[in-house]
Amino acid sequence: MDEGSYLLRVADLVRETADAVSVVFEVPPEHAEAFTFRPGQFLTLGIPSDRTGLVARCYSINVPPGEPLQVTVKRTPGGFASHWINDELRVGATVRVLPPSGIFTPKSLDDDLLLFAGGSGITPIMSITRTALRDGSGRVVLFYANRDEQSVIFAAALRELAAEHPDRLQVVHWLESVQGLPSTAQLKAFAAQYAAWTAFVCGPAPFMKATTDVLKELGFPRARRHQEKFVSLGGNPFGDVEEVAAASATLAEADDHEAEDDLPADAGGPEGPVTLVVDLDGEVHEYDDWQPGTKLLEHLESKGLRAPYSCREGECSACAYRLLEGEVKLLHNDVLDEEDLADGIRLGCQSLPVTDRVSITYQ
Repeated sequence: MDEGSYLLRVADLVRETADAVSVVFEVPPEHAEAFTFRPGQFLTLGIPSDRTGLVARCYSINVPPGEPLQVTVKRTPGGFASHWINDELRVGATVRVLPPSGIFTPKSLDDDLLLFAGGSGITPIMSITRTALRDGSGRVVLFYANRDEQSVIFAAALRELAAEHPDRLQVVHWLESVQGLPSTAQLKAFAAQYAAWTAFVCGPAPFMKATTDVLKELGFPRARRHQEKFVSLGGNPFGDVEEVAAASATLAEADDHEAEDDLPADAGGPEGPVTLVVDLDGEVHEYDDWQPGTKLLEHLESKGLRAPYSCREGECSACAYRLLEGEVKLLHNDVLDEEDLADGIRLGCQSLPVTDRVSITYQ
């Protein structure tokens, strides 16, 4: 087993719709701490593959913290992993899983939340909704778009939540079969009623872009506008099952050399070890030996810290952190946009130090 992953038993499979299933995992008590999560986070699953041994896929958690760990997977056209989970996975099987990751999570459960979900994008939104209603005091408004009534995931659960919290939860269903696709004007008119609330958006790329553009036009500041980003992982964070142990040292050395070679001569980077201050899981650590050619994630792992990660290739946001002091260079970035970067968000798996002192937080 890869050092950062765990084999979890499938305790139950819940058929949500004809094309979506929730996978409930059994987490042994000795691994409970590793699988502590925040609402809106996701798991990375290792799906068996004849060609590569395992392929990595990320699926969002749909429950509030403290409930049995589960993710929801919707079948997608041509989707190898989603078809395997929907058709082949059985109760009692074991799946290789990385601990929870992601930054698509509210900072305060007492905020008023404006939530937009499209299709299977409801999964992290459901976790946020359930947690906010259970543990917070704010109001929640959910705009949920689907193709038709049969494709609405968690329809019964949402009805029950709305009945239990009539003064705090409002659910607005939008069905393409009845109303067509929501237009920019319609999304804007809806969101304008909640301009002081904190917004979260998850769903298909066109839906997220249209909704996010509307929120920007309405003046939602970056701190109150959150967008989940789905990117198919090209790499395999689990490694090849048979070769990972023998190759790990060689790969780590190669990564360091590649990082060093990638630094431009005039980058003005540090000549010696860098001081790193990191706030992780509520604890602050300080090290004075971060080498210029070593990626941040690898340095933290060498110190025994369980920093979040998934793809290790800059293709997802699992390892994202916020830069508080100093500067870093990103070797690769397929997920953070200009606003994210301006807000100080960086990727741990692709960060090299540029200044002699760097301070970051994963909170």
